[in-house]
Amino acid sequence: MDNNHLVIMAGGIGSRFWPISSEQKPKQFLDLIGCGRSLIQLTLDRFKGVVPMENVWVVTSADYVDIVKEQLPEVPAGNILSEPCRRNTAPCICYVSWKIKKRNPKACVVVTPADHLVPDTEAFRKVASGAMEFAAETDGIVTLGIKPTRPETGYGYIKADMSYPSSRKLNIFRVDGFKEKPSLEVAQEYTRSPNYLWNSGIFIWSVSTIVNAFRVYSPGISSLFEKLLPVYDTPAEQQEIDRIYPECESISVDYAIMEKAEEIFVHPASFAWTDLGTWTSLREQVQQDQYHNACIGDNIHMFDSYNSVVHVYGKKRVVIQGLDGYVVAENDGELLVCKLSEEQRIKLFH
Repeated sequence: MDNNHLVIMAGGIGSRFWPISSEQKPKQFLDLIGCGRSLIQLTLDRFKGVVPMENVWVVTSADYVDIVKEQLPEVPAGNILSEPCRRNTAPCICYVSWKIKKRNPKACVVVTPADHLVPDTEAFRKVASGAMEFAAETDGIVTLGIKPTRPETGYGYIKADMSYPSSRKLNIFRVDGFKEKPSLEVAQEYTRSPNYLWNSGIFIWSVSTIVNAFRVYSPGISSLFEKLLPVYDTPAEQQEIDRIYPECESISVDYAIMEKAEEIFVHPASFAWTDLGTWTSLREQVQQDQYHNACIGDNIHMFDSYNSVVHVYGKKRVVIQGLDGYVVAENDGELLVCKLSEEQRIKLFH
């Protein structure tokens, strides 16, 4: 386990849950489900026992470094990496990979977003540990694929070759391809097939495998960070990162690496998982009353209301009557009342 490393990507602005979230405090730093822990804290909790705390890394915006330190005091301050500007996931993964390789060339790394929700932590740890064992022993890149429970148009999909497993692990299979977010009709076809899995965006690889992949498939990004090897863990590091980061191509690791590399595998998983990106997805993850309302707050009263989600911080008393299929959210004097079916338009309201 000493060679296991965790990278949490926490740089997104995460403002889809306005007015609860904002660019100043995005969703990964909020207790969205009312459990007393923010999403990034829950992410770290999932990996306890899988990765030593001294091997945990967080890549985040310069604006969020202080809140990461506040919420994750267990993570060494030197392992919290500051991005001067947003450049999608490939540059941040390349940066942290070269830093890890300098410290430990034998490292095995799992990379995860900070805003996922997985209630069954024990099942998750078992799958993650198995995938890390496989990646440490091979040159393969592994991603976690979630068995679909519904035709979901908001997720990307992985097409797996389920005809035979890898020679080393009976539950790890080769990837035939990655599919973009589908139409409802296509998603229904995917759900009926055992070969299609939701793409969780969680990746596992040895550090040597991923830096070599960047050298081959994204040499422009790779060379920028490889050249900085002499300054990593020195006082000059942040200044150099601030200088080169704007030069990086803004591209996801999916496009830069995953869709080009050959040795790609998937570990299917059946535990409950969600990418908390919408009020609808949040409602599905919170305990509901007999009328399918999900309420996050201490003093919420629902009458003749159905299929709604209400999120109110603090001790404000909220009384709602006669709503069906709505989101009601209040924070710092800002109030949202919107049909769940129209929530994609929320970004137009603020």
